[in-house]
Formats: sequence, C-alpha cells, structure tokens
Amino acid sequence: MFRRSQKQPLLGLDISSTAVKLVELSRTRDAYRVEAMAIEPLPERAIQDKAIMDPEAVGTAIRKAVKDSGTRSKCAAIAVPGSVAVSKVVTLPAGLSEMELETQIRMEADQHIPFPLEEINLDFQVLGPTPGNPGTIDVLLAATRSENLESRVAAAELGGLQVEIVDIEPFALENAYLELLAPRLTDITPEMAVALFDIGSTVTSLSVFHQGKMIYTREHPFGGRQHTDEIMRRYQMTHAEASRAKRQGGLPESYVEEVLEPFLELTTQQLNRFLQFFYAAHPNVHVMRILLGGGVAAMQELNERVAHSTGVETTTANPFIGMSRAPRVASRVINEDATAMLIACGLALRGFD
Repeated sequence: MFRRSQKQPLLGLDISSTAVKLVELSRTRDAYRVEAMAIEPLPERAIQDKAIMDPEAVGTAIRKAVKDSGTRSKCAAIAVPGSVAVSKVVTLPAGLSEMELETQIRMEADQHIPFPLEEINLDFQVLGPTPGNPGTIDVLLAATRSENLESRVAAAELGGLQVEIVDIEPFALENAYLELLAPRLTDITPEMAVALFDIGSTVTSLSVFHQGKMIYTREHPFGGRQHTDEIMRRYQMTHAEASRAKRQGGLPESYVEEVLEPFLELTTQQLNRFLQFFYAAHPNVHVMRILLGGGVAAMQELNERVAHSTGVETTTANPFIGMSRAPRVASRVINEDATAMLIACGLALRGFD
C-alpha cells in the first residue's frame, strides 16, 4: 500500500462518507501550488459504516469531480479508513535480504493481523534503524481486508482514474500535518505536543504529534451529520436541502439559537472528552496547540469555544495557507473548503515521495 511505480501528477482522492474530495498539487523549490481541486457530494447512503454501498454513485461523483477540477491527470492516491486497517511497527534484524525481509513480514503479519493472510492486502515500509539499537530495523506493517481496498479502487476506476497508491487515512493526515501544517507553527518546539482534530460527517479523528511524529491516533463516532440531521428534523428538509442550507444559508432566524448554538456546544464538549482519552493514555504529555480540521472546523466561533473550554490555543487547520493557486482554482473554493481537504492533501503529497 506504500509503493508507487511511476512519477507523474498525482491526485489526492479522499472518499469520505458524504463527498469525494480531490486535489492536485505541484511543487517548485520549497513551495506548493494548488493545480486543481473539487468536492462532489455523494448521495445519501452511498457509503455506510465506511463501506461503499453504491460503487456506481461514488464513481459518478469522482468522474464529475475530476471534470469540474479541470485536471488532466488520471493517477490517484486513495486511502482506506483507519478503522478498517491494521498498522503496527515491528522490529526485525538488520541486514536481511529482500526475500528474507518479506518472509519475516509475512510471519509477523500472521501474528498481528486478525484475518487470514489470503483475505488481506499487506504492505510494509522500512522506517530505518531502531533507535538505540543499530542491529535491528523498525518496519511499518499495514494491512486491510481485500474487500475494503478493492471497493475503493473499483470506485476510482469507475470515475476514470488509475489508483497508484493506497494509504491509510491517519497516515495521510500525518503527512499533511508534518509537511503543510507543522512548518507554520513557528512557536511550537518538538517538545510541545499538538492535537489535530479532523471532524468529518460521522467520525472525528484525533491525532497527536510530539517530537516530530504521530504518537496517538483514534477515531470517535461524532461529526457534522448530527448538525445536518437536526436541520432536517426541525425544518422538514431533505438531506440534500439541509446540506446545501448549511453551506449557503437561507435558514430561519431561529436556526442560530435552536440548532447552531447547541451543536457548537456539543462539539466543544465532545472534543474536550476525546482529548481526555488521550491524556489518560499519555498522562505526561501536554498538548500546547489544537488544530481543527474537517468540514465542521469551518464553523465560526468553534476555535474560540474550544480554546476557552480546553485552555489550549486553538486554530484552524488550513493546509493551503502560503500556497499559490492555478487560475482555474477559485479562491472562494479554497477558502470555504480548506479544512475539509486535509486527507486529500496528505494523499496528493505522496506524489513527491
């Protein structure tokens, strides 16, 4: 799931529960530029519980996103959700031949992966010498059931794309953080921990970074769908109408008090709770900055509320700050959808590996 056979423009394609998100980046010297970008909503129930239930609908959305973005590339990097993948760092003797390494990896996988090897897609990446022990190496082992990978590859192919890389969503977020977000945190030293929340439609992921690496990642069942459902319930709207109204406005005056305020308060409470789970696992690590990503993070006042509740400075996780853009990429689209594009950006960055 880590290798790429050729170098050419790579599209980061994030297939989420409510939309497909596509971005193409280019790099000159030390700067990135947004070459193409699009978000295309998915029909309700096209994806349920991380599983693609309607591949043709997803493929159609991908094809439309590719067309709307104006990209000419047909190569993509996609990701499987962390909840359907297994990843583990294993330590092996240094100096193994490639064949010996692959044999050892399969033996390790047989011990650590809770599925028969014939039912999974397995890959690995050598991380380097084990810290403090030059006689061994650390290897990242990653696997998912074949059906999880094949359904996403099939949807991308229905959308006219060739999948070059399959990653895992937490690793894509890590890539986006280390490459695009961390360099702008000039007041954060490696000893300080940073928490990145990616608040999606049905799932919120928390990733914590310390000493230049991700030390914690966990998914929690909470997201913007609860906001959409409440709009549907109160104002008798369809899912599509409620989703559109959230973005474009036009809701009754009572919306702020009856729907928005309670959801902002609930979101703040949930993020605080998720942070406490981290502290329970890492009592000696203190988070010094919180970054909010995902579609929900675009809500005004959320940063201020989370900062007040947690006592930690909180900012929006915008991966496009400092990037130039191609003329076909509207600044409005980047400004409105930036926080939702973290995983897509992390995947697009794989084109520069």
